[in-house]
Amino acid sequence: MVAAKIRDVARAAGVSPSTVSRALAIPEMVSPATRERVRRAADHLHYAPNRAARGLITGRTGNIGLIVPDLANPFFPGVVKGVQAQARDADYAIFIADTDEDMTAEVGLVRALSKQVDGIVLCSPRMSEDDVVSLGSETILVLLNRRVGRIPAVTFDNADGMRQTVAHLAALGHRKVAWIGGPRSSWSNRERSRSLRAATTAAGLDLVIVGHFPPQFEGGVAAADLVVATGATAVVTYNDLMALGLLSRLRARGVAVPDRISVVGIDDIPMAGMSSPALTTVSLAKERAGRAAVDLLLDLLAHPDGVLSPRRDLPAQLLVRDSTGVAHED
Repeated sequence: MVAAKIRDVARAAGVSPSTVSRALAIPEMVSPATRERVRRAADHLHYAPNRAARGLITGRTGNIGLIVPDLANPFFPGVVKGVQAQARDADYAIFIADTDEDMTAEVGLVRALSKQVDGIVLCSPRMSEDDVVSLGSETILVLLNRRVGRIPAVTFDNADGMRQTVAHLAALGHRKVAWIGGPRSSWSNRERSRSLRAATTAAGLDLVIVGHFPPQFEGGVAAADLVVATGATAVVTYNDLMALGLLSRLRARGVAVPDRISVVGIDDIPMAGMSSPALTTVSLAKERAGRAAVDLLLDLLAHPDGVLSPRRDLPAQLLVRDSTGVAHED
């Protein structure tokens, strides 16, 4: 079948080709009745406007940038999936960049990518607040899993996730909990650490900070011996990857989970439910967060003079599996 052209749509709608261009690219410049007539004609003919031509009219690329710290981390593909799905629904393409957990690369990547896109979703950035603010003044920016000043952001309810975790562990009789932290430069690490400290204090539990480790499987392995040395009967990790590394090392040492020590992760990556034992974790709506970030970005593009600091905080939900149990008694 021959692809419909703009003149075919114009003829079907009874308008000029230039009116079709305006109705599809900058609809606010035509009347609602004309806009609807053009839309129906375009839908009937299965007309797909040329992205480059539309860009000449609107001054926009039709592209959105997405920058993540580590695509190998199973947390981020869920975010990517949500961003891509929502962008595709809005007829936008996605350019993805991976910083490989290198905060020095982030600023340069944002500036380079901003020349090719209409706006950027910056996911879990490690850079300083000053750098984020500076970039926010240069390009349309939405943060995901980070808050800085008045820049639009999508975040997770870390405080409630930690409250649920502590309530669960306290109900199982745990009195001493260890925390394996992630990167010092991570905003979510600071939020989770702070929230866990507040929740354990409120519940009357002792909290032992084990230290900061790479947010990967190897980080959990490296922390395991230190956790055992604390005498804690439960441990919460910065993310699920670290929790899986912890489980691996504990198994190698013959430390039974959850009989000797209970383990809780954060993120609910696909492997969390496949491990042995299956990992208790705080589930975060990763795909939903990606969609919400694109929604915020599209709102900013449509209303550049609108609200400066829209924020969306998504819920966290503790999923109880086999890695947590009744506190061990000596």
